[in-house]
Amino acid sequence: VQLQASGGGLVQPGGSLRLSCAASGFTLASTTIGWFRQAPGKEREWVSGMKRNDGRPYYTDSVKGRFTISRDTAKNTVYLQMNSLKPEDTAVYYCASGSRIITSTMRTVEAYDYWGQGTLVTVSS
Repeated sequence: VQLQASGGGLVQPGGSLRLSCAASGFTLASTTIGWFRQAPGKEREWVSGMKRNDGRPYYTDSVKGRFTISRDTAKNTVYLQMNSLKPEDTAVYYCASGSRIITSTMRTVEAYDYWGQGTLVTVSS
């Protein structure tokens, strides 16, 4: 079982990036997916998620309207499209999956079973 996150990089404020999270060894759509981020000196925070049952997306308030989570079941991959990026979005971004997550625990690091290795997003001019 493995999650592989990719797509990070350096982008100017207002720019866009698309992160990918590819799964192997299990079916992503059968789990709840979360994207988290961790900035230097800060705790890991939940950014977005997609529930396994209905694929409904969820977002933290600070990224609503700018980020979009989606999944491609054929590629067993989840994406996080990030637009209108701000310097405060700078962080290492992680994808995670869990099979026993309910809505109330979706934002909790401990609820997830598997984690990708993280991809660095730097928003700077």
